[in-house]
Amino acid sequence: MTSSALIIDGYVDEPACLGVAPYISPYIREVAGVLIEHGYAPRYVTIDQVRSDPALVAAPGRGDLVVMIAGLTVPGAYIGGKPATLTEVQQIGILLREPTTAIGGPIAFGYASGGGKKAIRQAIAGFDVTLSGSPAVALDAWLSGGEPAGAGDYSLTDPWCAAGAGIIGEHPAFPYVMCELETATGCSRAMVGGCSFCTEPFYGLPRYRSIEGIAEEVASLRAAGARHFRLGRQPDLLAYQSPGGEFPVPRPEVLEELFSSIRANAPDLKTLHIDNINPGTIAHHEDAARAALAAIVAGHTPGDTAAFGMETADPAVVAANNLKAMPDDVFRAIEIVNDVGGKRTGGVPELLPGLNFIVGLAGETATTFDLNEAFLKRVLDASLLVRRVNIRQLMPFEGTAAYDENTLGKHDSRFRAFKEWARTQFDEPMLRRVFPAGTILSGVVVEIPGKLSFGRQMGSYPILVGIPLELPARTVLDTVVVDWGMRSVTALPCPVEVNALPVAALRWIPGVGKKRAATIAARRPFGSLEEFRAVAGETAIEDVMRF
Repeated sequence: MTSSALIIDGYVDEPACLGVAPYISPYIREVAGVLIEHGYAPRYVTIDQVRSDPALVAAPGRGDLVVMIAGLTVPGAYIGGKPATLTEVQQIGILLREPTTAIGGPIAFGYASGGGKKAIRQAIAGFDVTLSGSPAVALDAWLSGGEPAGAGDYSLTDPWCAAGAGIIGEHPAFPYVMCELETATGCSRAMVGGCSFCTEPFYGLPRYRSIEGIAEEVASLRAAGARHFRLGRQPDLLAYQSPGGEFPVPRPEVLEELFSSIRANAPDLKTLHIDNINPGTIAHHEDAARAALAAIVAGHTPGDTAAFGMETADPAVVAANNLKAMPDDVFRAIEIVNDVGGKRTGGVPELLPGLNFIVGLAGETATTFDLNEAFLKRVLDASLLVRRVNIRQLMPFEGTAAYDENTLGKHDSRFRAFKEWARTQFDEPMLRRVFPAGTILSGVVVEIPGKLSFGRQMGSYPILVGIPLELPARTVLDTVVVDWGMRSVTALPCPVEVNALPVAALRWIPGVGKKRAATIAARRPFGSLEEFRAVAGETAIEDVMRF
């Protein structure tokens, strides 16, 4: 007789893994595979669903076993979902008194309510067992009668990933689910201690997953309905299967094979993006890195982002925290990614860098923020493109150097001023550069309905798109950019149907405005572009208008 089990996705976010909706982490699929192997029929719910309907976990029939995955080590701002708080996790554990319960994921490293606070490692009340190390390996060991602990082992987890792929069909965003694919765990810089704040060295030196294992999982995910993938579970994709050293030499031919294998097993994929790229790898091995980036561009889908863990533009802070690259190294890496990936396909750049800053590191002074601003101004003045700048406060974990050596709380006002400067002086002009008026953003999925609806494309760090129409959630549409905010763009449905749009939307056509929008509405319908121009004048999006 098959037993039933429930997986609760509390969401995870680590330096090298994202599992906040619409992303689904590898942990979930591995755990599903373990449960299937042990004779359970797993169901899946997210913490957002539990908040909306507590009966999903409180009512009888929830299963004979409940496994929850949760934890943030690099908290951010989220749109698609809200990660579980420690209070919520413990409430769920206490609520689930009858079935056997287990919890795993990075929450085992510690918890803090947000950046700027130390993450405290503590027992998690209410759960029968905490899965230590790899949640799937630990769960398998526990269900087999052993201790609930175990390190990652691809000979075990690869088959579980494939077996558990079907769980994605229960995700509330399905089929618009981004499947985070693991290529490696651990960090090559663990040999020199790693960055002072990072939890990835907790996993040790890199263990690289085989191309065959990744490709087989992709085939299983595709069969389950997945069309959106990101090679995101790794600290540096350029180092994939590169042996030895703090900064391994990229192997372009291996990346070519990886992307080719994924495409062969999911020929109808719609998204294939990446995440982390170490700018230090590019700076140390320019030629090999350039070839590796070219292999990525040849194999991925456009609109991609290579996330650079820059952290600071202050050389003194770089040295004090054993960070991966000096500011000039990062700038050179930005130039190279622009050179290789800046070409536009379908109106959007192929591959752009994204920059991550962390505030509160050891050695930080008021001058640090001046240097950060100067660096971003240097990027603007050089006419380079950057997809986004992420600025967060340090959240140090026990076991990292930053836990004891940091500057938390010492420069709060300067931190806020730097963040505001970046949003107003860098983000908006950069968005105008990356997404000029008339840029087509296809396949935008509405996530927040309202009079001004908000959505995003499926992808790595997709731009938030405000659409001045009341649209139902999960509406999917093509849009054209007409305006810019600090971290978002305003866009109209594409093609722009000027004879049908309400006045509130017409006003966003470049050059129109409120008064002329009312005139346009009063004189409709127009039979041609010429008729429209006679009232509205020329605009930046005339080539996508329909009458």
